Amino acid sequence: MSIAHSPIADKTDPAHTLLHRRYGTDQPFEPDAWNDSLETILSHRTVRTYLPKPVPDEIVRLAVSAAQSAPTSSNLQAWSVVAVRDPQRRAALADLAAPNPQILSAPLFLLWIADLSRLRKITVQHGNSGEGLDYLESFLLASVDAALAAQNALVAFESLGLGTCYIGGMRNHPAEVGKLLNLPPEAFAVFGMTVGYPDPGVETDIKPRLPQSAVLHHEQYGETSAKDALSGYDDTLRAFQKGQGMAVRGWSEVVAARVADKAALKGRDLLTGIARQMGFKIR
Repeated sequence: MSIAHSPIADKTDPAHTLLHRRYGTDQPFEPDAWNDSLETILSHRTVRTYLPKPVPDEIVRLAVSAAQSAPTSSNLQAWSVVAVRDPQRRAALADLAAPNPQILSAPLFLLWIADLSRLRKITVQHGNSGEGLDYLESFLLASVDAALAAQNALVAFESLGLGTCYIGGMRNHPAEVGKLLNLPPEAFAVFGMTVGYPDPGVETDIKPRLPQSAVLHHEQYGETSAKDALSGYDDTLRAFQKGQGMAVRGWSEVVAARVADKAALKGRDLLTGIARQMGFKIR
């Protein structure tokens, strides 16, 4: 039975319902505070099938405004985003990220860029070498900036009734992606995001996450109940997978396979060298 349709999930209190669905079980707390923002965030689910309906430009601009409202380290704003609507370009990107057919289904594909090129130009204009951009810290900073911006945009899109899906497969062939997008040196597509109106004929549910006992630590990192928490989560995710008609593998098995060896990284073990070829120093 799908977790979302269990009797406990039918309670009318949205906080109780969404927390139950987010974790697959009743939670040991009942929040007094609640608002529409929390409801949007906790309702997040991955959408991979979209209607052939374009995303209005004003919604894209509004989402980018939300993205630019995210925190950014030292106000460096070391990110950019490329909006791709052209079917042929989306098809080429889908080939590079395969298998990700949702790139073909979505009318809009956003590429979130860790972008040091703009900062390099500014430092040169001011007579500096910009040596600070040559270190891993700057590449990491730009990647974090891009992630924070993208998540704000995702919440904005979903609050307006659109669906989204992150695409990490852009890192499978980053140099080729860079050429397709005409990225300058020191600009790197960290991930993509499909955006569109969800196809109502293809329902997806809220995927349960790890229990808070596995991720929330107080004062210092502790592993007291991690084993039991992970075991229970495997059972929860198996129930979810069964209810969604997915392969029933739990979580631990999938994680172990995803990071088992170099081959499991699908070419991403070469990212440091490729990033250097794309202009990043990464000392």
